[in-house]
Amino acid sequence: MRFALVWSEVTHGLRRNVSMVVSVVLVTFISLTFVGAAVLLQMQIGQMKNFWYDRAQVAIDMCTDTSASDNCANGAATEEQVAAVRAELEGETLAPFIQDYYFEDREQAYENFQQQFEGDPVASFVEPEFLNEAFWVNLKDPSQSDILTESLGTVAGVEGVTDQRQYLDRIFSVLNIASLAAVGIASLMLVAAALLIATTIRLSAFSRRRELGIMRLVGASNRFIQTPFVLEGVFAALIGSLLAGGATVAIVHFFVQGVLRVEFAGTSLVDLSDALLVVPILLGLGIVLAAIAANFAISRYLKI
Repeated sequence: MRFALVWSEVTHGLRRNVSMVVSVVLVTFISLTFVGAAVLLQMQIGQMKNFWYDRAQVAIDMCTDTSASDNCANGAATEEQVAAVRAELEGETLAPFIQDYYFEDREQAYENFQQQFEGDPVASFVEPEFLNEAFWVNLKDPSQSDILTESLGTVAGVEGVTDQRQYLDRIFSVLNIASLAAVGIASLMLVAAALLIATTIRLSAFSRRRELGIMRLVGASNRFIQTPFVLEGVFAALIGSLLAGGATVAIVHFFVQGVLRVEFAGTSLVDLSDALLVVPILLGLGIVLAAIAANFAISRYLKI
């Protein structure tokens, strides 16, 4: 009977403040969708790091006629210099660190360049002699690229040693900034949602001030009076959280798996299992936020 009375008060409050409830639902939905997107982005960054860092190669670029490096004072690398670098890679010092490697001559480099920049006007101005011959090395431990830099960076005929992970770091730094921006926006929206929930509860309590006065006169405890208002806020936030969870799953299903999976075939992307892990986080966050905001608002009101 006590539960029935509390639930009756909840439904009565929800019907009386439909517009406010809708506002809470929408603000909670938008804010938690940003939270879900930020969590998914962090998951994606982690997966991409694991996927690409293990595949990152080290490029040992040989000199061309236009190279400005001190190692290239005599012009393009000779066959003897190329053979010397190959011998170093296969020697006792470096071989234990190398998983495999291959040599890309100018013709192969030119062919790859034309495929990569197909349709770009710059491709028509590039000739094979402009491109570096290079050794592409896969290390057993990609973090040990400094070994190649120290061993081959000053060898005659080598223009430079480049670890592809430095380019990945720039990409991931941009993605991290985007993720932090999403978190910042989500935080502001969550503050707005908490304030809106608190305001809604106070207005609902004010509209029922006569009923609350009567309940106090007949001996109702503050906890009994507060519970329906807290449940109103939790109910509205729960609907918004469910919508945010659905939006998160939809983003992964239709955009990540439906669009990005085609555009970036072979890349590790978040999937529905990752999205389903985010949904309970959003539900818990929405419920806790609403419960705290509503309880604070009604407690302050009852003390007035």
